Amino acid sequence: MNVRPEAVTPVACLLGPTASGKTAAALAFAARAAASGRTVEIVSVDSALVYRGMDIGTAKPTPEERAAVAHHLIDIVDPAEAYSAADFRADALRVIADIVTRGHVPLLVGGTMLYYRALTHGLNDLPAADPAIRAALDADAAREGWPALHARLAAIDPATAARLAPNDSQRIQRALEVFMLTGQPMSALLSAPTQANEDDPARAFRFVPIALEPSDRAVLHARIEARFDAMLAAGFVDEVKALRARGDLHPGLPSMRCVGYRQAWEYLDGTIDYATMRDKGIFATRQLCKRQLTWLRSMPERIVIDCCASDATERAVLAIEQALRNS
Repeated sequence: MNVRPEAVTPVACLLGPTASGKTAAALAFAARAAASGRTVEIVSVDSALVYRGMDIGTAKPTPEERAAVAHHLIDIVDPAEAYSAADFRADALRVIADIVTRGHVPLLVGGTMLYYRALTHGLNDLPAADPAIRAALDADAAREGWPALHARLAAIDPATAARLAPNDSQRIQRALEVFMLTGQPMSALLSAPTQANEDDPARAFRFVPIALEPSDRAVLHARIEARFDAMLAAGFVDEVKALRARGDLHPGLPSMRCVGYRQAWEYLDGTIDYATMRDKGIFATRQLCKRQLTWLRSMPERIVIDCCASDATERAVLAIEQALRNS
């Protein structure tokens, strides 16, 4: 499918780490667009928001926010199910095309950078999960601890290890698994160019990344702490308790490995106390923020907005409008 340059539709993508103000900016842009007769629909780029029943700990948009602006790719997967970057790419391209066909404006919003890369760069040929290898790695981790496996990863794939926390079990396991299956570092496989495909539906769009990033990381850290405390006050532990009560979920699932959920699970297991759960949850969220910023800073084409600025929301709205005009 050869796409004419004039037929390519610009799509603004509001990216940023957790607590950077993405939702506020997205809703402000949608409101301004509505005032001029345009309808904006938000497409979530978030690997946690896809799960149903995980509302408080994911900072999911409120029912009022979702009623005001149509949101997509939220509450589409049960927490017991898997959802991959390939699933996201297919779903996002379908949803974006549908929004454009209806004459509305798609706005991508989120912080799962792997999803964004899959959408904009295509999918690399990574091997499927191998249960036997994962079981062996889990056994190694039980004996040695995840920091030891992180050190093992650093010896074979320093680039990937550098962007992972020593206790990021899910990503460390995956990176080691990929190396054991292919003999190549995950970083090398991810950086390899994907095969051009004339029929790729993504060729119909030009994705414009706008990144909310902090000029002072301490400001973002304070926001993260305040937001985690607000989640706890809103009943986050009870939310995790209800998920556990289902009986079909366990800490090894991708859904339960989400930041905050694994720490609350530990607390409900009785292995840590409440104060430790809070501290670990805040620390894990800060580590997530660090990884997100590392991804963003590898994208020289992005438009950067200081999320610490008092007028950050207004700046983001103007950047989105400018991107759509210029693209």
